[in-house]
Amino acid sequence: MKIFDEIESEVQSYARSFPRVFNRAKGEFMWDEEGQQYLDFLAGAGTLNYGHNNPIFKEELLKYIESDGITHGLDLHTKAKGEFLQAFNDYILKPRGMEYMVQFTGPTGTNAVEAAMKIARNVTGQQNIVTFTNGFHGVSLGSLAATGNSHHRDAAGVSLTGTHRMPYDGYLGDNIDTTEYLDKVLSDSSSGINSPAAVIVETVQGEGGINVASIDWLKNLQTVCRKHKILLIVDDIQAGCGRTGDYFSFEEAGIEPDIITLSKSLGGYGLPFAVVMIKPEYDLWKPGEHNGTFRGNNLAFVTAKSAIEHYWVDDKFSKEIKRKGQYITDRLNNIVSQYGEGNFTAKGRGMFQGINCVNGDIAGKITHNAFKKGLIIETSGADDHVVKFLCPLVISDENLKKGIDIVEEAIAEVCAKQDIPEENLYFEVN
Repeated sequence: MKIFDEIESEVQSYARSFPRVFNRAKGEFMWDEEGQQYLDFLAGAGTLNYGHNNPIFKEELLKYIESDGITHGLDLHTKAKGEFLQAFNDYILKPRGMEYMVQFTGPTGTNAVEAAMKIARNVTGQQNIVTFTNGFHGVSLGSLAATGNSHHRDAAGVSLTGTHRMPYDGYLGDNIDTTEYLDKVLSDSSSGINSPAAVIVETVQGEGGINVASIDWLKNLQTVCRKHKILLIVDDIQAGCGRTGDYFSFEEAGIEPDIITLSKSLGGYGLPFAVVMIKPEYDLWKPGEHNGTFRGNNLAFVTAKSAIEHYWVDDKFSKEIKRKGQYITDRLNNIVSQYGEGNFTAKGRGMFQGINCVNGDIAGKITHNAFKKGLIIETSGADDHVVKFLCPLVISDENLKKGIDIVEEAIAEVCAKQDIPEENLYFEVN
């Protein structure tokens, strides 16, 4: 650990919660240098939906490297890119009746968000983007302006502009449809909100605390956007690639975003990869207007294609995710009813769920206790008050049960030691 203490920046975060030197991973497991095994319910913050070192992808990747396949190609046409696009079109877009142009951005989610907002501004001639409370879209300056978390925003060092903040679904209470407020301010020329270029939204706010937008709210949001001729951007970077059950998290709502951002598990193997999907009529870029040296990660094209062809040619994998998701829902509801005493709530959708705790201190104690028992699991939310379940989608039933058992044990032990003063109760508003 000495070298990390000596020269690694203080900006590190996950390493503080899980202070081990990890050197091997497979499926839903990681091992440290002492050989201690850990179940991974963090999964690269949603980057490893298909598990660590997925053997199917690894075989394809090794063959590609052995054959001296292109590794770095800028935006040149390569065989690997073409095969990914073909698979994506054949098995993801066409079966869903979706027609989009695919833009390869720099290989991070925040770069895809920057590009999405930039093209929306260019297309509409408007500057501001509507974003939502508790949203998280990245930490480069444009994306950070769309992000709600004060911890990240305070690090910017400059004023963050170009956005309008609106209340997310449930932010003002269960019986208030906040899209009506959005419609009202957009209809009023004296509201102080000029006609925006776009609205950007997560269907499930992961970093914001596993806040789930209802199907009706998403449909109403699309209606408002179309009424006011505003583009709808869905940030599906963490909620997409199967995390909620369908390939895209918005499929259940039946909406048709104008622009979609994907990253994290898109590459399949944990390799950096991000894209922006743009409806053809809005693909008005001039050559090179948004670029990046590493927008051609051909190794990720190989594993992304393999992921699509192995898991998404039919609906079997989707059904498995939904089955496991229902198991998680049932277990979390039981845990909350057994130990929560009205203070905890379960929330989420598919295999993107969490337990909303009394406060960040309680959630932190639970995850710390779970780590001592061999489970890596993180917190999220404005006050880190949600224990966030983000295990690989391919996890076995046995290990899914084992991981939740560990969380339940950790909660039982923490609650047994914890007296929660009434004034410290966290009241959920989502």
